[in-house]
Amino acid sequence: MNARWLYTQLWRIAPALIRRYLRRRGRKAPAYLEHWGERFGTPLADPVQQPLWIHAVSVGETRAAQPLIAELKKYFPDAPLLLTQMTPTGRATAQALYPDAQCRYLPYDKPEYVRRFLHEHRPRLGILMETEIWPNLMHGCTEAGVPLFLANARLSEKSQNGYLKIRPLVAPALAGLCGCYAQTAADAERLHFIGASNVHVCGNSKYDITPSAAMHDCAAAFKQRIGSRPVVVCASTREHEGTDEAALLLQAWQHQSDALLVIVPRHPERFQTAFDLAAQHGFKVQKRSDNAPVAADTQVWIGDSMGELFGYYLAADIAFVGGSLVDTGCQNIIEPIACGVPTLFGPSTYNFADACQGALQAGAAKQIADAEQWRHAVTEWLAHPEQRAQYAGRAEAFVARHRGASARMAAKIAEAV
Repeated sequence: MNARWLYTQLWRIAPALIRRYLRRRGRKAPAYLEHWGERFGTPLADPVQQPLWIHAVSVGETRAAQPLIAELKKYFPDAPLLLTQMTPTGRATAQALYPDAQCRYLPYDKPEYVRRFLHEHRPRLGILMETEIWPNLMHGCTEAGVPLFLANARLSEKSQNGYLKIRPLVAPALAGLCGCYAQTAADAERLHFIGASNVHVCGNSKYDITPSAAMHDCAAAFKQRIGSRPVVVCASTREHEGTDEAALLLQAWQHQSDALLVIVPRHPERFQTAFDLAAQHGFKVQKRSDNAPVAADTQVWIGDSMGELFGYYLAADIAFVGGSLVDTGCQNIIEPIACGVPTLFGPSTYNFADACQGALQAGAAKQIADAEQWRHAVTEWLAHPEQRAQYAGRAEAFVARHRGASARMAAKIAEAV
């Protein structure tokens, strides 16, 4: 039996199940209840025509697309921009970064939705960021003559094993790509193993991201609110299988002289939870959203805002990257290192394995096994600023060595079309 035929048959019932899922998500994150039509093939009122189309699932992929888009604009200066996402936070990030672009959800992979989307926009080319494999979309692009690329591509061993189980479905879809640009040689090998061809190792575009002037202004405003106290930022904390990373950090945290602990949850629905957890542990806590100066006796500050992560990092003396104490593979470790901040991360690193290993070898970051080790490392660094300065100096050199992936990918894409 043809694998894609069976997959397509499943899409006859999938929309009803997805609507039920989105309603559940919407109870905690109401933004999931908005713009439903875009997800289910409803035509847009004014679809942009013949754009450069970039698909980036959520916030991290959208940010990773920034330097690539800047390089592509050198080759296609007059082409409009279409950005598609799958999450509300990704959509909001795209709208903030590119107010002149058309931003929308990518329709789900039902053939009718795909055909309508491609007919509406007639993209000049399409780029799927990181690891996005939608078989009907990929086949639809081939049939419609839309050059499609997988850029900044990565594939963990865990994901490879999952895709190997459905290789008869994904391999033909990957074979239709005009180019597959992997972050590392290991990623390239895994992608080739599940069916990708025309694979090139170009590096990781996230090394090309630099904080904007607006983020430097944001950091200055944070510092003004905080004062001269040492700042320890724990960013993009996650919840996994009932364990909240913020809870682990708060439980381990003790009064570190006058240091301020800043916790920035990865998802907006966890903002209030983090605040409540800090209060339950007996800490004096404030929120970023109160827009008030941080009181001298405030011990924990909750970063309940989106799009300001670089601002938090630039205001930090020490950073911890979330998603690494719970087994979610680590969030973007490159961002704090690029800000020159001494950086800590936990044992779960499969999403950024190469970057984490490289940072350790370069002495640009430090790995800890658990929250207790995190607290000990923070205590040590707070007491010895010269150690922090050494890590910060090595961080700049580490990031500089890895820049240039965006330019390499853009050149290959322009050559292919």
